[in-house]
Amino acid sequence: MLSPEEYDKELTVGEVARRSGVAVSTIHFYEAQGLIRSWRNPGNQRRFSRDVLRRVAVVKVAQRLGISLASIADALAALPEDRSPTTADWQRMSERWRAELDDRITKLAKLRDNLDGCIGCGCLSIRDCPLRNPWDELGDGGAGPRLLDPA
Repeated sequence: MLSPEEYDKELTVGEVARRSGVAVSTIHFYEAQGLIRSWRNPGNQRRFSRDVLRRVAVVKVAQRLGISLASIADALAALPEDRSPTTADWQRMSERWRAELDDRITKLAKLRDNLDGCIGCGCLSIRDCPLRNPWDELGDGGAGPRLLDPA
């Protein structure tokens, strides 16, 4: 358990990396992307408040789910910078990402179910292509595999 002095202690980049389980270079990257913030002490060394550990945890979980860094940055930018994300903050972020995840799951299921057939890419080399995409008509709808990613 932390003492009151340790709880308020500023963290070095190494301490943040060790406690959060990511490399120092990742901490620097997150900072460069605006996901976390630090300041410089009089010796010009980076320092972080302890709440950065929660922010790094949120970033890691969101990335593991496949959420883009841009979406993570948008969500974190909406939060006050002087405190850790709360349970309510996490609830709002996760609700926001749920639709994104549901859409990705739908697309992955469709991809899985159509891996062995025509995907509308325009190659016309699979026996099903002339039936599902005659004369590459799907190409008029845009680039890429139109049957898998119609958007």
